[in-house]
Amino acid sequence: MTARILAHRHRLVTDENSKWWTLGAMCFALFMIMLDNTVVNVALPSIQRDLHASLSALEWTVNAYTLTFAVLMVTGGRLGDIFGRRRMFIFGVAVFGISSAAIGFAPTDTTLVLFRAVQGVGAAFMMPATLSIITQAFPAEQRGTAIGTWAGVSALALAIGPVLGGFLTEYVSWRAIFWINPPIAIGAVAVTLFAARESRDETVDRTVDFPGIAAITIGLTALVLALVEGNEWHWGSTRVISLLIIAAVGLTAFVLIEKRVKAPMVNFAFFRSRTFLGANLVGFLVSFAMLAQFFFLALYMQNILGYSPLQAGIRFLPSTLVLVVMGPLAGRLTDRVGPRPLMAAGLLIVSAAVFVQSGITVHTTYLRLLPGFVLMGIGIGLVMSPMSTAAMNSVDRTKSGAASGVLSMSRMVGGTFGVAVMGALIATLGRSKIDALLPHVPSGTRATLANSLGGGGIQHGSAQVVDAVREAFVSALGTGLGISAAVTFCGAIAAWVLIEPMAAKRTTAAVEAEQPAAADQEAASELTAV
Repeated sequence: MTARILAHRHRLVTDENSKWWTLGAMCFALFMIMLDNTVVNVALPSIQRDLHASLSALEWTVNAYTLTFAVLMVTGGRLGDIFGRRRMFIFGVAVFGISSAAIGFAPTDTTLVLFRAVQGVGAAFMMPATLSIITQAFPAEQRGTAIGTWAGVSALALAIGPVLGGFLTEYVSWRAIFWINPPIAIGAVAVTLFAARESRDETVDRTVDFPGIAAITIGLTALVLALVEGNEWHWGSTRVISLLIIAAVGLTAFVLIEKRVKAPMVNFAFFRSRTFLGANLVGFLVSFAMLAQFFFLALYMQNILGYSPLQAGIRFLPSTLVLVVMGPLAGRLTDRVGPRPLMAAGLLIVSAAVFVQSGITVHTTYLRLLPGFVLMGIGIGLVMSPMSTAAMNSVDRTKSGAASGVLSMSRMVGGTFGVAVMGALIATLGRSKIDALLPHVPSGTRATLANSLGGGGIQHGSAQVVDAVREAFVSALGTGLGISAAVTFCGAIAAWVLIEPMAAKRTTAAVEAEQPAAADQEAASELTAV
């Protein structure tokens, strides 16, 4: 029976097409991860009603996943380099699939939040592994095309997430949005076992840097928690300041530890490469702009324009569907012209998109927002796959897991920063507007109203107060988007300066020199498997 399965496998998966099967498995897994980034939000009201969840539990339904996902990506990438990228990928998929099933059967909000955190752990092992396995499977001259496809699938999941989540929540159950993950996980594991070859960093032993893991986990946990809760707890509060101090101590300790251990989690020599440094900066900035825009324009469309969550999700489709098309196209262009011109042009377009939308008012129609959404999709599509290709081609293939983890972390932390900073800007800038519109309201009440702006403002109360809060929210959001446009414009300049020309290309000699090392690594992996 086993011999028959193996024979069928050799007919179906050949040496020539195995890399495309591998890409398919990685895209399956990535689809799952990115879908869960957006599919849950529209289900929160139903979860609250069904489980009698508190507001805090609803917030942590999102935050628990974000926290573990962001914190553990570097660890997941490095453990893949040490113990095998395929092995860590399958571990992550299994954890993600099992925890998704458990969430679907969660009897209480506490159970749901706990397994959402576990789901984030699985995603943290999967995400860097997808990119490092693709890097191992494809030669340098085809990597842009492969990563472009990977980026397109990511965009597709983001596009259909709110629509699928709204449909399943309305016509089936909120639990169904988690039950769709286990079948996808089973398919991804099956294809990976058949098609993907195991690989690891053969230049290091299997020593795990436990002090480094502890330091970066503590530092990033404190940082992300401070960013997530800063607007709610107030930035000057003892809790937030304490978390920021812990983050600074933890991350400083991590740097000092990594410089002294034999097998560091992150090789800081990566950042001597202008291209790797530039790719991470761009990843941070593009996620900063994209998630801040998506998050607060979703609030704007629901709280100001009066759309339902599903209607708002559908209206983001022009942006994400354009991104689905642009990702693979940009990947193929990267193989021809290199990532620098595409990344710089993409960031300029993102800057233009955010600037166009910074002119919103309380009376703006969706047609006025549409050009900005289309431009955002084009710009992000031109950035994402060239950025990933540039980062992965700028480091040795043996270090691809750690490099992918760093890049993924930069993007995740950038998005968290974007939402936190935009929320703080809106609360701060909106305070003066509320003071001007409601001069007869007590100062303490005005302060409470200003603090509510970071979450979209209050929706109930006297007509005068609600109108003033809406006006303050939109005015502050417009100013915040203008600042975001300026920051993204600076990112375009940084991309042009830092990314080396034709960084995605390698000389023929470099490619030929890489092939023997890859062959040796493949042989060692097969011996290990035997």
